Amino acid sequence: MTTAAETRYAIDPASVKGLDTQGLRDHFHVGGLFRPGEIKLVYSHYDRLILGSAVPDGGSLVLDHVAEAGTATILERREMAVLNIGPAGPVSVGGESYEIDTGEVLYIGMGAGPVTFEGAGRYYILSAPAHRICPTKLIKVSEARRVEMGSKETANERVIIQVLHPDVCESCQLLMGYTQFAEGSVWNTMPAHLHDRRMEAYLYFDLPEESRVFHFMGRPDETRHIVMANEEAVISPPWSIHAGAGTGAYTFCWAMAGDNVDFTDMDMVAMGDLR
Repeated sequence: MTTAAETRYAIDPASVKGLDTQGLRDHFHVGGLFRPGEIKLVYSHYDRLILGSAVPDGGSLVLDHVAEAGTATILERREMAVLNIGPAGPVSVGGESYEIDTGEVLYIGMGAGPVTFEGAGRYYILSAPAHRICPTKLIKVSEARRVEMGSKETANERVIIQVLHPDVCESCQLLMGYTQFAEGSVWNTMPAHLHDRRMEAYLYFDLPEESRVFHFMGRPDETRHIVMANEEAVISPPWSIHAGAGTGAYTFCWAMAGDNVDFTDMDMVAMGDLR
């Protein structure tokens, strides 16, 4: 079994102005996820979010001690969400096994202990610091909150599937869900917004091999972009917009950590203010 972890340090918007394409990718782009037989984690200094993947590839992978977390086991002072973007598979924690189907999410409360990934699943992992215990819960697709938005005319017809949301599943500070696009729609989260009290991370998936998403970031008056391929993630600082447009329909998982779990706590940016 292989577990690899790396640290990404926070960087301010003035410093970002001096970064070239590779510099942007080094700080914010997360590639190399979902490798068979491996757990890969990235520890971000933005609100101490950990994101990563586990692909047991028919075997068994155990996520326990991670040096970057500074505790005996990763969940000692953290909560976690596991989204399965692959075939159904079992995930075990706290003496119980949960069969997670495609698109389902297992929320794991603080102090639950080691997590074991098995079977054919492709598991996307998100973890944030926690200060209270919330019950571990498997959230099925039918239990999530669905919000339909956009239109064909504006190329952003989509459904937002809210999973770790106060109306669906109690969590300490981690919010997450995923957004699916109708065929012919490519724009996400536009007009853009900021939420200075929370960072965000995106995982883009369900893209054909030849497709790409242009992920937009930066201050509203000085935007930048990162080109994303299938099953790649991006870290979005609290000071940055986060939006994207693809060469075709796709799905992306969004996750937030920070001050609160108010999904609507955001500062909208007028289209005329984008540069």
